[in-house]
Amino acid sequence: MGRLVGRYGVTIAAAPGSHALWIGTEVPAAAAAELAAAFAASAPALDPAEPPLSLGRCRRILEADVAIEQHGGPSFVFSDDVPPSSGLCTERSDQPARDALRDANPGNWQPDEWAELLDGRLGPWAMVLDGGRPVSICHTPEPLTEIGAECGVWTLPGFRGRGYAAATAAAWAEILRPTGRLLFYSTDASNRSSQRVAERLHLRPIGWTWRLCVCDPGAGSVHPLSSLRRR
Repeated sequence: MGRLVGRYGVTIAAAPGSHALWIGTEVPAAAAAELAAAFAASAPALDPAEPPLSLGRCRRILEADVAIEQHGGPSFVFSDDVPPSSGLCTERSDQPARDALRDANPGNWQPDEWAELLDGRLGPWAMVLDGGRPVSICHTPEPLTEIGAECGVWTLPGFRGRGYAAATAAAWAEILRPTGRLLFYSTDASNRSSQRVAERLHLRPIGWTWRLCVCDPGAGSVHPLSSLRRR
């Protein structure tokens, strides 16, 4: 069992015959203990795409205090044969960011959060630029662990379907591969375009990820490592 920094809810990673639980650090200690006990008392599902028994038990515990949303979808791991990032105009966190990016926030980041992203304080990232503005971003939405990292990809509407998401994800993997960490990619079951990115990158399916989170549109929108969460 692990903890998810700055989150309220749980994540269950399921593979055939096995599962693992992460509880958000915003969940009170008493509820976290109930969640851990409910999970421990539940056997893993043989089919990871089927909602596990532990998911329903955890949801009932969380819904005692707040309305909960449920999401689930396939999870993948990057392999060494991921195609390299293409010749698109790409910026990366392991290279000096151009000053012009300071004023190129695409609008879905808080101003301070954007500055922290560019400074590398929120983890590795890669961007595809069009006319000097980011139109696709792959970043690290959760804190790195000693053994793994998971990417999150966003592409501006109007620029989707051009391979930009795959290019940014490949560049993100290039940054992190030398660390020896396992690199993960997860998506919702209904997000077929995101699943096509995994196919394009030859990612290896490893199971299913189930998430329970609060039904607040603003919850979780700020990166858990951002200073905005500490104000």
